[in-house]
Amino acid sequence: MAAKTADELSKLALNGAKDKDDNPSISGKAKETNGNLSDQDDSEDAEDAAQGAGAPTAAKKKKKRKPKKKKAAPKEQSDPPRVKLSQLFPSGNYPAGEEVEYKNDNAYRTTSEEKRHLDRVKSEWLSDYRQSAEIHRQVRQWAKANIKPGMSLTEIAEGIEDGTRALTGHPGLEEGDNIVGGVGFPTGLNLDHIAAHYSPNAGNKTILQENNVMKVDFGVHLNGYIVDSAFTIAFDPKYDNLLNAVKDATNTGIREAGIDVRVGDIGAAIQETMESYELELDGKTYPIKAIRNLNGHDIVQNSIHGGKSVPIVKSNDQTKMEEGEVFAIETFGSTGRGYVTDDLECSHYALRADHPNVPLRVSSARNLLSVIKKSFGTLPFCRRYLDRLGQEKYLLGLNNLVSSGIVEAYPPLVDIKGSYTAQFEHTILLRPTVKEVISRGDDY
Repeated sequence: MAAKTADELSKLALNGAKDKDDNPSISGKAKETNGNLSDQDDSEDAEDAAQGAGAPTAAKKKKKRKPKKKKAAPKEQSDPPRVKLSQLFPSGNYPAGEEVEYKNDNAYRTTSEEKRHLDRVKSEWLSDYRQSAEIHRQVRQWAKANIKPGMSLTEIAEGIEDGTRALTGHPGLEEGDNIVGGVGFPTGLNLDHIAAHYSPNAGNKTILQENNVMKVDFGVHLNGYIVDSAFTIAFDPKYDNLLNAVKDATNTGIREAGIDVRVGDIGAAIQETMESYELELDGKTYPIKAIRNLNGHDIVQNSIHGGKSVPIVKSNDQTKMEEGEVFAIETFGSTGRGYVTDDLECSHYALRADHPNVPLRVSSARNLLSVIKKSFGTLPFCRRYLDRLGQEKYLLGLNNLVSSGIVEAYPPLVDIKGSYTAQFEHTILLRPTVKEVISRGDDY
């Protein structure tokens, strides 16, 4: 999920929910066939006895009931994606991301027995991340093939989210289900000068146009381990240089990232790459600027934004990346000012892990807080998700939770009108032995 602004860092406190819910599902069918077979066998025995009395030499053979054939497990994903991923990988071994060996002072990690042991200790953590990443790849493959001009933003967002829920096996309608797995945060569909945090609310009539540049930012999680990855779609090739600049800048950030690396140095490398590009539109040349008040960020369990940020411009930030951390390396480029501000109707919200314990005098706020805690924990949500749970007339209560400091609002972040912005993002794991770009795919 995009992008904290620099101003938001001081308010940041979503460092993970303390509790992790278990949601086992047990299903079974009452086995009625044994009783049916017994009744049938008794009637057939009686019939044999009657026939045997008149014709003892003509013994009648019993018919053997053929066992029902079990349905073969699916071997490939459906279109649209609806096959739970664990059915496609019954062994539980999910594809690895791009594994990059550490260099220089950290080169020893590749062969260190101690570091290999630490890797093995976190095998379940890695499995959850790899499963979420493969779900992201399969859902976005479908999205890229099917998103077309003329579609509504609501249709696109729901298509992505329905695929995510189906492949994780967590529809998110029962209490606590979405906390166990499913959608990591609301699907961002950000058009043109809107850089981040825009998702359609109920009644949104926006239609994707041929000349739009749309950032698609969505997350997948299992057990609170979130894969955060984003890409940009443009149907007109005249925007290609903008997309290429941002994709190149993101890959630069990924290449520079690693254990003991200072985030300020990563930002400098990203900015240098990004701003080496320019874009010509309608006879005018625009320098492509890194959006200086948007950042990448670390990810902690059950919280999309941890306490660290990764700038995309040069800075004096001496904060170091550390072993075992997870980062979303994301970059944003713009033909505008290269600076975003809050604007438009808010859709993204998240419960603050350190929210104050204050009395709520609005009854709808108290009721809504209970729903948010039980349904999302500290994972981000949007108004469409509340609608989906059957919540009605909740805006007064939601605004009360925001003003009380219990819920954080994340309004859309926009550059100047008439400008165009692009985004690319990957999640990386700084494993003890190797850097794994967990969300890497053949597409980007």
